[in-house]
Amino acid sequence: MDIIADIFANMGEFFKNFFQVASFTWFIVLPIGFYKLFKILWMDHIQGKYASKISYLLLEIIPPQNIEKSPQPMESLFSGLSAAYKTPNLYEQYLDGFFVDSFSLEFVGRGGEGMHFYIRTPKYFRYLVEAHLYAQYPDVEIKEVPDYVADVPPVIPNKNWDIWGTDFELTDPDPMPIKTYRNFEEDVTGKMIDPLAGIIEIMGQLTPGQNLWLQYIINPISEGWVKEGRLYVQERAGRISKKKTLGEKIAEDMADIFKNIFSGLFSPPQFSPKEQKKEEQPLEFRLTPGERKALEAVEVNIGKNVFKVKMRMVYVGKKQGFDKPTFVSGLIGAIKQFSDLNFNGFKPEDLSKTYANYFLQQSRLRYRQRKIFSRYKDRDPEGKQFILSTEELATVFHIPDMNVISPFFQRVSAKRGSAPSNLPF
Repeated sequence: MDIIADIFANMGEFFKNFFQVASFTWFIVLPIGFYKLFKILWMDHIQGKYASKISYLLLEIIPPQNIEKSPQPMESLFSGLSAAYKTPNLYEQYLDGFFVDSFSLEFVGRGGEGMHFYIRTPKYFRYLVEAHLYAQYPDVEIKEVPDYVADVPPVIPNKNWDIWGTDFELTDPDPMPIKTYRNFEEDVTGKMIDPLAGIIEIMGQLTPGQNLWLQYIINPISEGWVKEGRLYVQERAGRISKKKTLGEKIAEDMADIFKNIFSGLFSPPQFSPKEQKKEEQPLEFRLTPGERKALEAVEVNIGKNVFKVKMRMVYVGKKQGFDKPTFVSGLIGAIKQFSDLNFNGFKPEDLSKTYANYFLQQSRLRYRQRKIFSRYKDRDPEGKQFILSTEELATVFHIPDMNVISPFFQRVSAKRGSAPSNLPF
């Protein structure tokens, strides 16, 4: 009992001394401890204030009738949009809440109407978008339209409407490119097989009251990203070893301890023989043809302008006629065209999928459904993001050529031309 009493007496003395020290140092310790939390809350507040001042508009892109171009001209559009990047000074970043403007590239399928192409942009970048599109596609039609998300109820799911959605992520690290339009050429004729044909067809099959939306929210980022890409190439080539984090080093050491603890207790110590340095072959002989091709693709990819991308899809419609197996699986299958097991690809992100298992399934499912629906409507880039180059963006979002013959999306009915130069004034 005396020992226990001594312990409590010592604890009381410890806390007394602790609070005495804290009373003299709180104004130093607390600001340091709460700085990160304060910064998160302050930036969230000030950036929300900055975002409320930005006015956006939605532009519908109506393709021309006869177009014989690959997706490559779209690269000039995305290169032009990369000019929206600006490095803010400290005042702009922490007092104004400045952040780089985003654009949203959207494919929209509406039952009975077919498929539509949209670009959502800040108002002050409207002419930047139009100028680059008209420069590459003189006969394209661009018009401002109301936001289509207002055509469905503001709160979904409800008793009449249902929804399924997911964000996407890459299957491999960012520098590794997806399958781009350069890899969609037919071997015999050399013509490109447009990967958007599958997306157009699946969206065109929707019945009235059903909607299928695919969204890419893009933000231009600084050219400093190329350093990460070069580092990735060196790691893949074996020129440098991948740096391990502190957590990885600790986990590796702990695994080594538990692996050898019993042999160390019950047997004499053994020392590994001194390793002889092997003479390595040149890099070109150590890489397989597939590895060499992948590294070449990475090096080409990191030489282009890049964007941080948020990709998500939403299938929303009336419960009567809601066909998730057909349209969700169909769209994800069409997106799989951009995947290559030797390169990169897209896959649904499990944390964002609208499903729930085990406990409180119904309430958790409703929460996920409403969260992804709200984020889609607000074009919110929160969540998993990845990096795509202008070539990759041109592959996943471009104007289909004349070989894509489908009744499910509208083309310009007449050629746009300028007025004659000899008109009387």
